Amino acid sequence: RTIPFCSTLATFFTRAMDQIRMAAVSQSQLNMAGSHCGVSIGEDGPSQMALEDIAAFRAIPNLVYFYPSDAVAACRAVELAANYKYMTFIRTSRPATAVIYDNDEVFEIGKAKIVKSSEEDKVLVIGAGITLDSAMKAHASLQEKGISIRVMDPFTIKPLDKEAVLQNARECSGRVVTVEDHYAEGGIGEAVAGVLSRADFVTNHKILAVREIPRSGPPAVLLDMFGISGNKVEDACTALLA
Repeated sequence: RTIPFCSTLATFFTRAMDQIRMAAVSQSQLNMAGSHCGVSIGEDGPSQMALEDIAAFRAIPNLVYFYPSDAVAACRAVELAANYKYMTFIRTSRPATAVIYDNDEVFEIGKAKIVKSSEEDKVLVIGAGITLDSAMKAHASLQEKGISIRVMDPFTIKPLDKEAVLQNARECSGRVVTVEDHYAEGGIGEAVAGVLSRADFVTNHKILAVREIPRSGPPAVLLDMFGISGNKVEDACTALLA
């Protein structure tokens, strides 16, 4: 049988949303891979930066939205997508990111990964793709200052691992930071906020996201300018602990 995959810059899928919507209505098995997401693509500028795709694809019925954070996770996402009976979208970033998973790491749809944790964690930080790298940098910097944070990689944004979000938020005293290379509306932060709204404990959640039309520039400069760099994650964690 044929298992179709189509790939382009993620922002270009907006041109096909009518067909994508109708493919979902028809219960098609269609797999899409969108690259060059967010401000981290750098010099190509805002016309090429996918900053609306999470919001758009979260609304598609039965679609699984993968957001792998390294090469191993991307490979597993493709495998899982090929074996899923409905539609999928795989979001990939342009910058090189560190390989954090072993080749034999097992991934599942709807199951998050805890990348860094300890019994002393004060804040849960959730990032994906390039912003998982931001979270890891914040973790390393805060460790040097005697502050422990927990880092979660959601792997799939839809379905989101609700149980993992609630459990780890509880273990971090309800303090949560989400960081995403996407507009705030409809993104990871709002998905997590929806889960936290059902918590039976007090939560304090900061959403770090792109909140204005970006510009062209070096990726590291843009991540910091638009509030989603490792330094900004560290600042958000520190503010929650003040």
